[in-house]
Amino acid sequence: MRKALVVWGGWQGHEPEQCADIVADLLREDDFMVEVTGDLGVFGSPTLAKADLLVPIITGEKLEKEHAAGLVEAVRGGLGLAGHHGALATSFKESAPFRYVSGVTWVAHPGNIIDFRVAVTRQDDPVMEGIPDFDYRSEQYYLHYDPTVEILATTTFTGAYDPAARNVVMPVVFKRHFGAGRIFYSALGHVAAEFDHPYMPLILRRGLSWAARQ
Repeated sequence: MRKALVVWGGWQGHEPEQCADIVADLLREDDFMVEVTGDLGVFGSPTLAKADLLVPIITGEKLEKEHAAGLVEAVRGGLGLAGHHGALATSFKESAPFRYVSGVTWVAHPGNIIDFRVAVTRQDDPVMEGIPDFDYRSEQYYLHYDPTVEILATTTFTGAYDPAARNVVMPVVFKRHFGAGRIFYSALGHVAAEFDHPYMPLILRRGLSWAARQ
C-alpha cells in the first residue's frame, strides 16, 4: 500500500487543516495509507523518507536548510511531491531549494476572488481525461514556473484587474519530473469549499496518484 504524508500549516486563510483532511480522504479513496500532521518537524524526520507521496498544504513558514536539502534529494530519489493552490506555490517562499524542486511560485492574483475560465489543454492525459473546459470562481493565480513543466490546463488573464496581465496565458494544472520523482500542481482550491466543484477535486485526486512514487 502506498504511503502519503499530508503536512498542513501556515496562514489560516487557506484553511490548511480542513483542506488536509479532505485531501487525506481523496487519497484513502485511492488506497493510500495516509498520515496527516501539523508538525513541520516531520521534514527532518525519517517519516519523510518512508513516504511515497508528500503533500504540503502550507502557506508561508520556513524550511530549515538541511531539511530543504533532504527534501530535494528525496524527490530526486523518487518521492512524489504534489499539492493544490497555495501548496507548493506559497510554501516556504524563502527557500531556494524548495522553489527549485516544486517548480512553481505564486506572485499575484489580480482581482482576488473572481470568475475565470479554465482551458483543458491535454485531454489526452489521464489526469484530465473526460474533463471539458470549465468556469471557476477563486483567485486566478499568476505564477512563476519552471520551464520543464508539462502544462495540462491554462487560464487567460483579461487584464480587467491589471492591464499588465492582459492576454497572459498561465498554467493552472501541470506536472513535471525531477530525477526519479514526480511533481504535480493545481492552482485551484483557495479554501475547503472549492472541493465541492465537480472537477477541482477530481483533477487533484488523479494528480496526487500520478505523482506518488512509482
